[in-house]
Amino acid sequence: METNALPKYDMSDNPTGCCPRFKSEGWDGAELHFKDKKFAKAVTHSLMHLPIDMGKVFTKMQKHIEDVDAFDPNDYIVMSKDISSWKAEHYFAVPKEIPSEEMTTLSGDFVTKVFEGPFRDAKGWHDKMQKIQRENGADPGEIYFFYTTCPKCANTYGENYVVGVAAI
Repeated sequence: METNALPKYDMSDNPTGCCPRFKSEGWDGAELHFKDKKFAKAVTHSLMHLPIDMGKVFTKMQKHIEDVDAFDPNDYIVMSKDISSWKAEHYFAVPKEIPSEEMTTLSGDFVTKVFEGPFRDAKGWHDKMQKIQRENGADPGEIYFFYTTCPKCANTYGENYVVGVAAI
């Protein structure tokens, strides 16, 4: 995959009007190559890794992104990682600066793995991503998760796809 490119995230199949139905084609086993890829960064609070204010924070961030015409459906991913039992960081891919938000860039090579199942399986997904890192000759390091649908939409669709993104 070319530098800073992401697999296609098809937003056209969206019967809920909230989260599109996730199609995993192209996402499982994708190799991502980032060089100073722009992200707007947000922090949420958790209670023993269970998100408390994720919906509110994501809604606010999405509004700020749309307010400055920085939403690109062809370059969409929100990568999340727990930084403690009480906080998580979220990286929203954007093509330009979002004045009201903290900005950062990511560089490096990453590999993806698609999982399907309930949030309680996240520990196992994390372990599998570390195994993938080792199989690629990398020490276990940065691992992010792309939660493709909110809990309400996952319930409606009957599927909860999550994409693991591991630095290699």
